[in-house]
Amino acid sequence: MPRAIITGITGQDGSYLAEFLLNKGYEVIGMVRRSSTITFERVHHIQDAITIVQGDLHDQSSLVDVIEQYRPEEVYNLAAQSFVPTSWNQPVLTGEVTALGVTRLLEAIRLVNPETRFYQASSSEMFGKAVEVPQRETTPFYPRSPYGVAKVYGHWITVNYRESYDLFAVSGILFNHESPRRGLEFVTRKISHGVARIKLGLVDSLRLGNLEARRDWGYAGDYVEGMWLMLQNATPKDYVLGTGETHSVREFCEVAFRHVGLDYDKYVVQDQRYYRPAEVDLLVADPSRAQTELGWKPKVNFQELVSLMVESDLKLVSQEVR
Repeated sequence: MPRAIITGITGQDGSYLAEFLLNKGYEVIGMVRRSSTITFERVHHIQDAITIVQGDLHDQSSLVDVIEQYRPEEVYNLAAQSFVPTSWNQPVLTGEVTALGVTRLLEAIRLVNPETRFYQASSSEMFGKAVEVPQRETTPFYPRSPYGVAKVYGHWITVNYRESYDLFAVSGILFNHESPRRGLEFVTRKISHGVARIKLGLVDSLRLGNLEARRDWGYAGDYVEGMWLMLQNATPKDYVLGTGETHSVREFCEVAFRHVGLDYDKYVVQDQRYYRPAEVDLLVADPSRAQTELGWKPKVNFQELVSLMVESDLKLVSQEVR
């Protein structure tokens, strides 16, 4: 039975990856930092099948201890301060966790068990003010937020450890991937949850920022398979994962409201408070390398994703108001 450690297991991606690896016959170790408010909501249904251990990307010794104790074949680093707007309010924290935390984890692997295969969760936000469209593995980075800058560091330190110490260390440059498990602070979930509350008569408007911002949105459950495939490669390589399609926030609203028989234009209010200090113009993936070399393709399309999220939130909100 192969063994994998997942940092950030209580997050959206961590929960889907844990499910995926369990189905593959893995022993799954989830690393969480010590907190009085840890929530296991996303992994509650599989909590008896996984092992939860304490570790912190701020603390080198705790990472060494976890790697020493469990000697995993694979480590997936999904932990981060991952909400882009927060990265402007807490840029130092974002750098400590999302950037330097990667170095600490790589160093722990190098010191304890350099045969361990390592996956780093990179982000399309690294492309930022993109110098070419679509973006591929060779596209230069131009991050437009402290989060994007921190992810660039994490990406390049992974490359550096691979080339300096011959570690099997790869980065998956994932474009936006959403699901019903997305946090409510993210715009896609804010929309689906807001639509449910409006449909059920709890509120009469939804306040959003820039409706023209465009993203390449896919389903998170599809993307965790790509993470795993990268670590099964014969040689370590970085890959872009995305749908190759781009949609605006406005389109997301249109589809979400239409799903419940409403016109978004009657409910959505643009609010300058939700605009970013530096907007990312157009992010869209060229996932052809992953498709050719890994055989990876997304299965859930944009319309299906939006409908899935709205239906889930309709059930959630209905239960809350009973």
